[in-house]
This record gives sequence, C-alpha cells and structure tokens, in this order.
Amino acid sequence: MSNTAIFWPLIAQTVLIYAIYVVASKRRKSAVLSGKARASQFRIPTDEPEASATAIRNLINQFELPFLFYVVCVILYMVNGVNYPVLMLAWIFVGSRIAHSWVHITTNALRKRRPLFIVGFGVNAILWLWLVWVLLRA
Repeated sequence: MSNTAIFWPLIAQTVLIYAIYVVASKRRKSAVLSGKARASQFRIPTDEPEASATAIRNLINQFELPFLFYVVCVILYMVNGVNYPVLMLAWIFVGSRIAHSWVHITTNALRKRRPLFIVGFGVNAILWLWLVWVLLRA
C-alpha cells in the first residue's frame, strides 16, 4: 500500500464540501426566486429560510471537525504512519461525514445526526492517538 493512499479520503471529503456548497447555493437561489427570502438577507444570515440555513450550517460543520481530520492525515503521511487500519479509519470518517451531511440537509433529525457525528468524532480521535503512538515510537 502506498502512503499516498491517505489522500483519497481527503479528496472525498473535499468533494463533499463542494457538493454542500452547490446545495447551499441552489437552496439560497431557490429561496430568493420563490419569494421566501430576499438576497439581502444572506449578507448577515440571521433570518434565513430553514432549507438554506441547514445547508449553510452543514457547510460550516465541514470546516470544524474535518479540519482536524485533514491535519492528522497529512501528518500521518509525513511521518510514514499510514497503514491499512489508518486508511480504513479515514474512510469511515469520510463515510460518517457523508451520512451526517445527508441527514443534516434532508431530515435534519438530531437522533440520526448525533450518532453519525459521534462516529466521526471517535474515529478522528483514534487517528490522533495513532499519530501519538507513531511519534512516541520514532
């Protein structure tokens, strides 16, 4: 396995971010065209229609926990800490983020969203612990 395999989950996470940008943009445009919102409402979105607000909130989420994911993956690459279990964990993280985003921008059901977030949170923590282990052994 090539150490660079760790970049594929990063690319997939980035594709998710771009997809959420598209969804958010379409929802905002639709809100304006349908008369549910005025374009000026999006300057400081304190009064945004729910459909676009959830997409925007999900987009913001993609720059919180995933930021730590990007960092740990790049560092693991740099210290030659990538192996099959790490790669599997990285894909589980991305899968949890995709599922979390899907729930967030469709039903926004917290009972489904929260467990998906916790999976990603836990997997990310394991990746950081693995990095600590690799560094301690160096």
